[in-house]
Order: sequence, then C-alpha cells, then structure tokens
Amino acid sequence: MYLDFLVEVPDVQGKITTKKKGNAVYVNYEIGRKYYKDRKYTIPERVTIGKLSQEDKKMMVPNQNFLTYFPEVELPEEKFNSNRSSCLRIGAYLIIQKVMDEYKIPELLDSYFSPKDRGLFLDLIAYTITCENNAGQYYTTYAYGHPLFTEGMHIYSDTKVSDFLCGMTGEESVGFLNDWNTNCDHRKKIYISYDSTNKNSEAGNIELVEFGEAKVDVGLPIFNYSIAYDTKNAKPLFYENYPGSIADISQLEFMLGKAKGYGYKNIGFILDRGYFSKGNIRKMDEYGYSFVIMIKGMAKLVNRLVLENKGKFEEERKYSIRKHHVYGITVKDKLYLDDEKDRYFHIYHSTGKEHGEKEELEEMLDRLGKGLRAQYGADYQLSDTEKYYFDVFYDKNGILTVVKEKEDVIKRELRLCGYFCIVTSDKMTAAEALDLYYSRDTSEKLFRGDKSYLGNKSERTYYTESTEAKIFIEFVALIVRNRIYTKLKEELERIDEKPNYMTVPAAIRELEKIEMIRGHDQIYRLDHAVTKTQKTILKAFGMDAAYVKHRADRIGEQLKIADNIGR
Repeated sequence: MYLDFLVEVPDVQGKITTKKKGNAVYVNYEIGRKYYKDRKYTIPERVTIGKLSQEDKKMMVPNQNFLTYFPEVELPEEKFNSNRSSCLRIGAYLIIQKVMDEYKIPELLDSYFSPKDRGLFLDLIAYTITCENNAGQYYTTYAYGHPLFTEGMHIYSDTKVSDFLCGMTGEESVGFLNDWNTNCDHRKKIYISYDSTNKNSEAGNIELVEFGEAKVDVGLPIFNYSIAYDTKNAKPLFYENYPGSIADISQLEFMLGKAKGYGYKNIGFILDRGYFSKGNIRKMDEYGYSFVIMIKGMAKLVNRLVLENKGKFEEERKYSIRKHHVYGITVKDKLYLDDEKDRYFHIYHSTGKEHGEKEELEEMLDRLGKGLRAQYGADYQLSDTEKYYFDVFYDKNGILTVVKEKEDVIKRELRLCGYFCIVTSDKMTAAEALDLYYSRDTSEKLFRGDKSYLGNKSERTYYTESTEAKIFIEFVALIVRNRIYTKLKEELERIDEKPNYMTVPAAIRELEKIEMIRGHDQIYRLDHAVTKTQKTILKAFGMDAAYVKHRADRIGEQLKIADNIGR
C-alpha cells in the first residue's frame, strides 16, 4: 500500500535499484543475498520500497516496506500522523502477543502500570523485536503500520514515549523481576548461565556510566549489563546493570545474593573463566550453589593435571565424546591449596584444536624472534611475553646481542596445545560437564541478539531514569524474543527440511507480509490467505490460518470501535 507523500530516494551505496513496469518506475532495496549451491552463484534478495515520482526522480512515493527498512527517515508530520495506515502488518504482532500471553507478561505488568502505560510498554517491546530498533523517536513509524496493545490502539507521539521512559521509577522493574522469578519452579535443579557485556555511552547524565574495562574500547565510558539465563527451561531470569568501573569478577558475589533473594536454592551456575576467583568459589560454596567453570587448558592451575593425564585417554574410544568431537577424562583434585572440597576436573583434548593452537604458537614465535633479531645492536628491553619464550644476551654496554628460544618452555607449551579443562563442584561425567557448559551458547546468542537484533548496541538516552527504563524494556523483549527463537528451533528439529526462514529475523520478515487492508467502508480486513511458508512458521507457535483469520477479525472490530466507525 503506497502512502500519500514523497520522501527522498535512500542513498545506500549498491543497495538501491529501479525497475520500470508499465508507466511506473519501482524502487527496490537489497535486503540480503541467497547462495544457490547447485548453480554456484548468489542472487540478491530485494523488496520494493516505493515508486519514483514522475516530477522529481530524486523523490519517491514510499510504501510500508520503506517504513520497515528505513525507520530513521523523518516523515512529513502533517501527512504521517493524520491517522492510521490503510495497511496494517499483523503477523509478527500475533506471535509476540501469543508469547506474552503464554508467559502472562501483561498480568505481571498490571501491578506496576496503569492500563494505558502497560499497553505502551508492551508496544515498545513489540516495536523493538519487530523493527530491531530501540530509538523512541521512530516508534510512531512502527505504530502507524501495526496493530497495538494500547487502549483503543492509540498512537502515542515520540514525546509521550520519552515522558513515559523518564517517568519510570525503578519500582516497576524490581517488582516485575520479583514476580517473574517467584513464578519459576524452584523445586527442580537448574543451571543458570551468567554472563555480562558492556555498552559505550557519550551521555554525561547517566550515573552508571564510568570508565572501565570495555569489551570494545572506543575511548568512551561504559556501563555493565549482565543476564542470568535458565539453560534447562531456556529463558532469561533476571538482569543487572551496574557501573562501568566494576569488574565482572567482583560483581558475581552480589549476583549470588540476588539469586538467593529470588528464592533459588537448588541451582548451579555456568560461568566463563573471567569469573574464576577463590573468593567467588567460596561464596558459591557458602550459598550451597553448584558451579561449572571453564578454565583454559594452558592456565597454570590445570597444567599439572593435563600433563599428568596426557596419553591416558586421547586414543581410548571409551573416552570419546562424539557429539563434540573431543576426548575427555575426569579426575578429582583441589582447586587451591586450602580448598576444603574435592572438585571434578574434566580434561578434554581436541585434535583439530591441537593443530590450530600449535600453528598459532609457531607463528607467534616466528614473529617474536624476527622482531627481536631486528633489535640486535640496540638497547632493547623485552616484553613479558618475549622474556617467557626467549633467553637474551647483552654485551657489557647493555646492547642486545643474541636471543635464543627457551626449548623447555616451548616444548611444554606445545604439549599443552589442544587441551582445555572444565571444573565442576558436582560429580558428573566429562560428557555431562561439556554439555552443560555448551548450553551457555544460547545465553551468548542472547547478548548478540540484544545488540544486533534488538537495536541495543547503544541506549540513545541521556538520563539515568530513561536508561534504566529502556534496559528493563529490553530485558522483557529478550524474554519474548528468546521464546520465539526457542519455538522456531524446536519446530525446525521436527521437520525434515531445513528452510532458511526459521530464524527469528527471517520469520518476522515473512510474517510482516500478513496484512490487513482498510476498505472503502473504513473497515480493516485480512488482505489475502496465509502462505505455505507463513503456515510453517505459525505452526511453531500452535497457530494456523484459522487462528490468524479469527485474530484479524478481532483486530478489525477493535479498530472499528477505536476509530468510531459506524457510530
């Protein structure tokens, strides 16, 4: 459906093409490329985003695709906000609504928001997931072309969105997290994957923002953000945001206290090597929590165990873990000298990993040796890494004359290549420990999804209140999006073929094609039947064409009342 105003043709290098059909010239935008193995070439995937103006070839009449792929473009206020679009996209809205109802998210929010504000909160979640964007000023673009959760499907301005975010006090997020975690089953043992990231910020009025150890250092202050993820039930449990100067290893103790406060007792934590410390181990013991921690195979803590067991399991089929293409063995030992408990060290060897690490070591030694030899005749002081791998000789004037590789050190490092170690507090097999640790993959994808697919690489806020409000919205959006991901993944495992539209972004793009069109009588009706591809996606959520038709009729009735049609 084409809109009744003009915008400039997007200036996107290599992505915009035109195609004449009849008297019109259509503007197409490349959204991706698909590789055909049998033909051995790639074909661009394009969508039509509008048609060229006949008067000015630099301008175009946009359609709904333009609003989806270019939400940042400022639209003519008097035209755009006059009323609702005549074409509403309902597919993504329906699955988001289904997941929200399954998790009872609207009911959980009822205690902390008025009905009006709760609707806006839910709409911001749907906007974030559907448009992969968190910029409040573009929310009205989304609202214009989609059904809404707000009372009367009212379209709020970006000013209202900003006021709403600034007006949240923090009581809402605390209350929701308490209720969300209270509703979880605390009887069965679960393992929680805990990980953190940080986000850069240029804003100067946010209390959380401080200089710290940034994942990607661009010279800006940061704030930290962490998530606890239930790997058994595949859902996020709670989140933390804390000042950028606080190290992850220090924050773990406070997270453990919060887990206890939420009522979790029979749980374990799956942690990356960055959280390992004697204090954190003792704190988990104190709370009665289990742990699974990765320790890099070449770390001093486990080198002895690796070398002691080298050659005992790498060629024995009974130690093969085919699922992960490694061999593994389990031994008991102490984590540190005054450790009061035996821990279970699961030692693994990967042939592929061994070859890769040996090549990396050889290349590093070649590079370091070449660099050192270039310093012959100079007053050069070695780095710690160079000192570790090389013996050096100076003349009486302190001039570097000879460098020699430390053969015993390098031989030891080569013997350790291909090994890695996981430590657990509970007794389990090497295969069980590896399965648990690799279940972290979903929580790591959660972080990638937060930044890549929810538009949350930056918060685009200037004040503490609105920043914390957005983080809260993003967390609930992650809950919903993660459930969509899980449902699609489960359905993909049930079907024989492996279509490329069963990822969250691709599924949402496909479902956005389910449209309701406003007729001459001002009533919205489903525009066309549900396609085979859309049926496959909808099946993952227990939905079918009849469900879509029923919900579309309901949306049409809601809009009829909201827009005061026939009164």
